[in-house]
Amino acid sequence: MQTLTIAPNSSQPLTVNRLGYGTMRLTGPGIWGEPADRPQALEVLKTAVANGVTFIDTADYYGDDITNRLIAEALYPYGKDLVICTKVGATRNPADKSWPAFNRPEQLRQSIERNLRTLKQEAVQLVHFRVMPGAEVPFAESMGAMYDLQREGKIQHVGVSNVTPEELTAALGMGEVASVENMYSYAQRTTMNDGHGETRGGEVLPLCEQHGIAFVPFFSLVHGLPNAGNKLAELAQQKGVTEAQLNIAWLLHKSPLLLPIPGTSSVAHLRENLAAANIELSAEDMAYLG
Repeated sequence: MQTLTIAPNSSQPLTVNRLGYGTMRLTGPGIWGEPADRPQALEVLKTAVANGVTFIDTADYYGDDITNRLIAEALYPYGKDLVICTKVGATRNPADKSWPAFNRPEQLRQSIERNLRTLKQEAVQLVHFRVMPGAEVPFAESMGAMYDLQREGKIQHVGVSNVTPEELTAALGMGEVASVENMYSYAQRTTMNDGHGETRGGEVLPLCEQHGIAFVPFFSLVHGLPNAGNKLAELAQQKGVTEAQLNIAWLLHKSPLLLPIPGTSSVAHLRENLAAANIELSAEDMAYLG
């Protein structure tokens, strides 16, 4: 599996294999509560790492705080090559399972402390500040708090999530941005407020490539495949793979900075996703897909 180095010019670069794993699907219905099959959820995490996954994406508001606890139970003590990336900036409302913003400086500190506690870490290796729709706190104030926590040693690397090009540029003006986590796939290449379906506009990959910033695409299978069109289906059939596998392969070939994190709660589906790393796409294939 190809590798990617996150924050290559920093004093603590993180080199990971380029096909990661996103944990959100390990939770119960509505991304809330314990998984229906807890032993299999733990086995998914163990199988992912055993098969070369060195980048795991999580958040303390998945579950609520379910995925972090599963990670610690399945994988702690962590291997030296494993990078656990979490997100802050949101919380969950137990009453209606909504996703309110949680981005005041004191709230971000609370989230980081919670992640440290449940993941059993002294410093979080990589944290994405997630921009939520309707947040009242200005972006710059939240990012300032993130860099404060980094200076305190609670965060090694700061990233951003669900950002527009303008927000990424603003963050770059405040400090180092190690990575970006945005919605991205073959058929969906703009940032979205996924909770409300509102397009916020702007493809950030060119800006990431300009600055050498790792790009972690999320929801690439959920939102990408229904709108992918005939070309993805036709090429997948020719190669004897699924459209989902071809979408992952397209991401891996699109840019060396892309780090897909397809998620699943099934060991069999996990193995299918990981097999996509072996799919070769020629220049002609990529040109055909467009």
